[in-house]
Amino acid sequence: MLPNDKIIDEMETLIKVTSDSTRLRILFTLLDMEDENHIIEKCVGEINEEVGISQSLCSHQLKILKDADLVGTRKEKTKIYYYLKDEHVRKLLEVVLDHVMEKL
Repeated sequence: MLPNDKIIDEMETLIKVTSDSTRLRILFTLLDMEDENHIIEKCVGEINEEVGISQSLCSHQLKILKDADLVGTRKEKTKIYYYLKDEHVRKLLEVVLDHVMEKL
């Protein structure tokens, strides 16, 4: 059964958002490959250091990921912590990684 146009458009947007290598790296910094029940939270400074990008670029990319509902936030005093929004994001990353690793 073919999804309707609205669903296809939403799927296209999601795939476009996740097709950026910087955003993929950011998402993987928030993924615990060992424990699917463990939620990793990191602030912008931690993420940009791990990914190797500037803080402004990291913040910009996190906003895109948040707007796409792929990451959530939690504010603690002056810091904002980011985490993978839900199990669907985890599964998306794991399936794509498995598919790519299968070819290598």
